[in-house]
Amino acid sequence: MRVLVSHQCLPSCKCLKYVSIKATLDEQIQNEGAESFDRFQRRINNLDQELRNFANAARQLGSSIGILSTAFRLRECLANILFLFRENAADLFPRKVARQPKETLVNPNVMEKRRKRGKRRDRTSFEAGEQEHPGVAWTSATPSVRHDKITAPPFLDSTLDAQFFPEHFEVFATDVIAFLNRLNEFPEFTDEAVSTSIRAFEGDLKYWACCLRTYRGQFKYPAVQRYIHDLASEMGGHIDRITNTLRMFIEVGVPTIRCAQQHAASNLLTLSTVATFFSGVTATTLQNSSNSTSTGLGRGVNAFWFSSLVFSIAAAVNSLIGLSWRMAMYRSPGHRVPWWVLIWIHRSPLVFLVMSVACFSVGLVLFTYATNQAKITSIITTVFTAFTSFGLAAVSAWFASERWTYLKYRGQKWLADVLGEAWEDAVEFWGGVMEMPPFLWVVYSFSWLWRGIILTRGILEAIAKWAWRGCRWVGAAVISIHNRLVGKSIDWTAAECGTDSKVQQTRHNASLPIAIPTFGPVGETSDSSTSAPSSSAPLLLRSGPPSSSKINRVDVRSSFDAADAVSSSGSSHGHASPNIATDLLNNSNRVLPNTLITPRERFVQAVRSVIMLQRSPFLPRRERTAPLEPAAPTALAEALSSLAYGEQGSECGVSEIRGSRLTNLITKLKTLQLTEDLLIHSGLVRCLQFSPNGKFLATTSWDRTSAIFRVWPQFEGHRVLAHLQGFVSQVAWSPSGNLLLTKLNRVVKVWTEEGVCRRSINRKASIQAVTWLPSGDAFMTVEGSKVVKLVALTGFDQVLDRYYFNRVLIHDLAVTPDSLRLLCVGPILSSPEGLQPSKSRVEKQLLVYNMQTKQIENQTPVLHDVKDITLSRDGRFVLISYEKAPPQLWTLEMVKDRTVNMATIARLVLRHAYVPKMLVDFGGHGYFGGKDDQLVLCAGKAGDIYIWDRDSAILLHNIHAQALGGDLTCLAWNQAVENVLMFATGSHDGAVRVWTTPPGRSHVHTALSTPSLLTGPPSLLKFDSSHEQQGEGTSSNTRTGSITARPFCVSPEPQDDITGPLSL
Repeated sequence: MRVLVSHQCLPSCKCLKYVSIKATLDEQIQNEGAESFDRFQRRINNLDQELRNFANAARQLGSSIGILSTAFRLRECLANILFLFRENAADLFPRKVARQPKETLVNPNVMEKRRKRGKRRDRTSFEAGEQEHPGVAWTSATPSVRHDKITAPPFLDSTLDAQFFPEHFEVFATDVIAFLNRLNEFPEFTDEAVSTSIRAFEGDLKYWACCLRTYRGQFKYPAVQRYIHDLASEMGGHIDRITNTLRMFIEVGVPTIRCAQQHAASNLLTLSTVATFFSGVTATTLQNSSNSTSTGLGRGVNAFWFSSLVFSIAAAVNSLIGLSWRMAMYRSPGHRVPWWVLIWIHRSPLVFLVMSVACFSVGLVLFTYATNQAKITSIITTVFTAFTSFGLAAVSAWFASERWTYLKYRGQKWLADVLGEAWEDAVEFWGGVMEMPPFLWVVYSFSWLWRGIILTRGILEAIAKWAWRGCRWVGAAVISIHNRLVGKSIDWTAAECGTDSKVQQTRHNASLPIAIPTFGPVGETSDSSTSAPSSSAPLLLRSGPPSSSKINRVDVRSSFDAADAVSSSGSSHGHASPNIATDLLNNSNRVLPNTLITPRERFVQAVRSVIMLQRSPFLPRRERTAPLEPAAPTALAEALSSLAYGEQGSECGVSEIRGSRLTNLITKLKTLQLTEDLLIHSGLVRCLQFSPNGKFLATTSWDRTSAIFRVWPQFEGHRVLAHLQGFVSQVAWSPSGNLLLTKLNRVVKVWTEEGVCRRSINRKASIQAVTWLPSGDAFMTVEGSKVVKLVALTGFDQVLDRYYFNRVLIHDLAVTPDSLRLLCVGPILSSPEGLQPSKSRVEKQLLVYNMQTKQIENQTPVLHDVKDITLSRDGRFVLISYEKAPPQLWTLEMVKDRTVNMATIARLVLRHAYVPKMLVDFGGHGYFGGKDDQLVLCAGKAGDIYIWDRDSAILLHNIHAQALGGDLTCLAWNQAVENVLMFATGSHDGAVRVWTTPPGRSHVHTALSTPSLLTGPPSLLKFDSSHEQQGEGTSSNTRTGSITARPFCVSPEPQDDITGPLSL
């Protein structure tokens, strides 16, 4: 009994295990979404922190009230944006992201002001109530409209709702660009990185706001919420760049601006000090002349000194006013102040000080004459005053000229360049004037005078040069005679008379020992050293080897030859002897002769040295490291592995959840094996497709050929469709399986299953994709932003209709089984207002288009690079494939449109995504497979094939790239198979490989009254179809390896007997 109870509990435990798998998948999605939002929140908080730091640093700057105000508004906008993204994430991931009350967003400073304003209104209302009702006590319990307004809850922003995402994005863009404008109002520092990043962010914000207006009223739909959640990562990149550039601006820009403003303030403070001192001097001197009013000179002195005193006081006062104005944080920026105010503040102190000095100087000169000073005193005072005044005027003129040059050329030219150009123009002008006869004689006279001066200068220089040489000769002779008298020798060869060569000699003490190397017969340096004999004559050492020494040249190649001989004889493994490396190093220390070695010989010696060192067994060798151990699998990975690869007890758990369906699928998928390897193409296989009846497999390659294989009773070549021009990028079977489309760049060809080209349709625009209508009499072509409906075979007008998508570049499309709607995917060309993104990804859209009303019924935004769209055979499920992201399953639902007379419209609803166990870059087309499209297949860029269950999104099987050859380019599933799984893959080398499961019970499945592929691999199926086997006995089959293939029949291009080609 105890054993029975344990066996009864076992299925329920396994059921809980696989229920936990679904819970773990959902938990993984919740965790990934919460982590994405947490990263975005950290980015917002980092930018908010940098804005606070910037505000604290900018408070010390002048005219900082504008940047502080915009920074404060930007922080409020960041809080609102974060609140809206939190609400959106809380809807998507309710178990991981908590909501935030709106009251936390209310600014306490603003609330304090409103509270004070409310108290004032309360006091006013109380006084008014006392006047109206003097005998009634005004208490809080007394009903009053004014009192109710005061006790109302604090004001909350009613636009903090998901429906106002576009408006908040626009406000955010406005605040960001306002912050940049206030930042650029500081002329002392300009950072292009900040400007570039902020303007790019503004452009993307406006682009997102304009695109989101299209989805007004759909912000609670999961697909739109997912798109908004994906925008957080795009916005996070901009926020990171702005945060980094703002941090650099705080570290570099703010100190630079502060230093420049402090420098300007110090200049004004210096002017104020000088002006104050000069006004004191002027006032002191006025005491000596204030009483001298009897003469005209005395009155003139008083007039100039009083004027100097007025100007000096004005300079001091204006300097202090300018200093206070520059350091005020509330002052207006320069471009917002009238020009005369700026000139008065910036230029008046210096101008007034200069005028004060000039007036004082003139008054001082007049004072010397008015007081009857000595004549020499008056003259000296007048001359020095004129000299200093001239210098002051010249410097002032130079300063004014530099200012004029800057205003005119904006830093492109300096004042010296302008003066040089003016001088050249003046010289050219006077040169033309001097060529006239009256002035030409004067020019000739001055030219001969100048030549005489140059000749005289040359003669004097020659005399001085010869005199100097004579002095040097006499000095050398005197030194030589002196050395001979004291018994010393000198090298007369280096001191010849009349030469400029330097005397070089080396004196050595004769008692010091000198080590002289000796060279043996093989060129080796001996270790012995000899002492020079003591003598009165010193030993003279010259550069280079002595002529008496014999140095043999060492041939390095002979050393390597010997080493090779030793290595070959002394080691069985081909290694050098242990002494080879040592001998080589010793040989490298030998002294080589001072002879010329060619670069080729030097290169050969270096190569041989490297070879010998590598052969040495004592050198460290590179060892192969063991591969790293794989990381421990997570609980999710273990659960999925146990489900996909069949751990013990997994099948029982699956049967508890999904019955025996998943168990049979996993068992059958694990038996998939390669059964056919068809080598027909010489280039990359671009596209594969089985016919709907399962009889044929169509392939196309970059070798400009398409092939049709017969699938049953055995795989064999049927037809080769040759294309003389262009590459075929797509093949598409008609629903009946009797016609085949091949798409080139601007041409669509219609072929029969026998390889006859029935029609060739030329188009003026490039064709991105083709698809058949369910009726099989027409097909659709995607040509940029429009879809064209074309007749397949017959009809006077080959164009039946056109459908336009104004702003969407269609990549792929599908037609619903009722031929009423088109499902299209592709990126938008621009926003509704014509905006383009700056750095973010372009928005892509999934469209549902009604062909009767020619209106878009539903449009869903996505950010990933959408690639293909596949519709299930029953028309209920839509598989969307992306460039790198996992494929997604959407459902096509019919709903009532409340805005248009309750009409029935179709809408795409996201069901789930097919996420593998590890990060994979998907690059292939997604396909439905299995019975009733119960499987989903997609390939990664590495070549692996992943197979999921469509409804549960559980990974059932994974075929690794090694089994596929590692060069997968495309795949196709045979939909006509019931009990046998079959799919084909294409590769870069042109091979087509077919994968099947072992055969089951054979039975015939009929599709559209045509015998189709049955339940078994092609090479193992047996059919009693005499009409298909007629004539096979007379045809010669060709066997290549283990593959039996019938000789292909090449179908020619259409001639006169073929309908077409037609052009439009």
